[in-house]
Amino acid sequence: MNPPNLSNPPMETLFQRPNILLILCDDMGYSDIGCYGSEIHTPHIDRLAREGIRLSHGYNAARCCPTRASLLTGLYPHQAGMGGMVKGTGTGPYQGFLNDQCVTIAEVLRESGYSTAMSGKWHVGEDEAHWPMKRGFESYYGLISGAMNYFDISKTKAPGVVRRFARDDRTHTPGHEGFYITDAITDNAIRMLQDACRKERPFFQYVAYTAPHWPLHALPEDIERYRGTYRKGWDTLREERYARLLQMGMLDSRWKLSPRDKEAQPWTEIPNPMEMDLKMAVYAGQIDRMDQGIGRILDELDNQDKADNTLVLFLSDNGGCHEGGPWGFDRRKNGLPPGGVDSYMSYGLSWANASNTPFRLYKQYIHEGGISTPWIFRWPKRIKAPGSIDHQVCHIIDIMATCCDLACATYPEEFQGRKILPLEGKTLRPILEGKRRDPHEALFWEHFGNQGIRKGDWKLVSVKNENWELYNLEEDRTEQNNLILKYPQKASELRDCHTRWTERVGV
Repeated sequence: MNPPNLSNPPMETLFQRPNILLILCDDMGYSDIGCYGSEIHTPHIDRLAREGIRLSHGYNAARCCPTRASLLTGLYPHQAGMGGMVKGTGTGPYQGFLNDQCVTIAEVLRESGYSTAMSGKWHVGEDEAHWPMKRGFESYYGLISGAMNYFDISKTKAPGVVRRFARDDRTHTPGHEGFYITDAITDNAIRMLQDACRKERPFFQYVAYTAPHWPLHALPEDIERYRGTYRKGWDTLREERYARLLQMGMLDSRWKLSPRDKEAQPWTEIPNPMEMDLKMAVYAGQIDRMDQGIGRILDELDNQDKADNTLVLFLSDNGGCHEGGPWGFDRRKNGLPPGGVDSYMSYGLSWANASNTPFRLYKQYIHEGGISTPWIFRWPKRIKAPGSIDHQVCHIIDIMATCCDLACATYPEEFQGRKILPLEGKTLRPILEGKRRDPHEALFWEHFGNQGIRKGDWKLVSVKNENWELYNLEEDRTEQNNLILKYPQKASELRDCHTRWTERVGV
């Protein structure tokens, strides 16, 4: 049985429970890191994989706000008030901030004796009443809002747009001299880690990078490392990444590489190869710098002698981002190349198609390219098969359940006088122990009209206002062979199940 939920558990209990370090990146595709097939230099994330477990079937909630809400609460986004984005309705499943019917991992673990800290992007409530320190974090540094200029928060994507930034519970405006948001998130995460290690308590730390979300902003030395790498083009890049994923055992050989997106031109026919090479080089530089920061955090865990009993979890909030069309957008239109403070660009659909190799579609969609993420666990004290790949199906709602289980913390029926919705997720502890877990009967998605359900090996999915599609993911995870006409009864069964879920959570 779990021990009672105490604010100050006995000291012998504290040393049996792991520290938990949760690292989330932003808008990064399935194949954008080395240990998932990429050419981008990510030795520190790859080290996590080498010393831990990679998941091949880890799912997110398709976009930043919904994923962050599910990650923090263990509920589906709509149940937590974040079915859409922060510009919500003000009430109900799409209200635009975490509601009173949910609790966060920080709230639950803090009640159980953990210290709690966060560095990075929040994006589940813009108003001060909904900031991190109101939701269980003892310290905070970072971006309350969504995307920002990596060098200067005052230079936003459009006139009149305001980006909110905070230190603890106060508005903070970082100086732009020498500032780069990825490094700032890392620096403050390390400071918080040092503070946590001075306390006689286990810690929960949430590090949420904005990288590699647009705008394309990277430091010159990181860009230079990749200049020319992408002149081979997205067609060759997709084939190379797919081959590596097959070779490392991440993919089943039955799953064929999805065709190039119909909106992306063949690389050999594009008019601007030098420009597109540079865009992807900047994007790669953003991931590279984040990996450097993760390396510094891991070094600090080693320096503090905390690595052995710290569970590190790394994942992305959604698939690669297609916004801006085949070439990406340029919000400044000032003739400057991507990368610097006065540019504001995205890398576009064509490169996002490569980021999401081998899958179809992108962020926002419920096809595999939108909801599939790298998931990596490292916990030297408990993981018995370091370097392994696990193929069990997991979902972002499972993180809360896992943290509660490992921390011996009780997920509450009530919290601070409020009734709390029952937990939707299931613990991933068996995976960490090399065992089979009790799978979900079904998993569900909806975001702005894009919908889906996975039940066993079957997946029913649709793009907003388009027809449903049916796939058997055991045979065809890249969603090439639509079986809806062949198995109409299976499609009807799944559609009915999805309808019951939408009614239950308030879609």
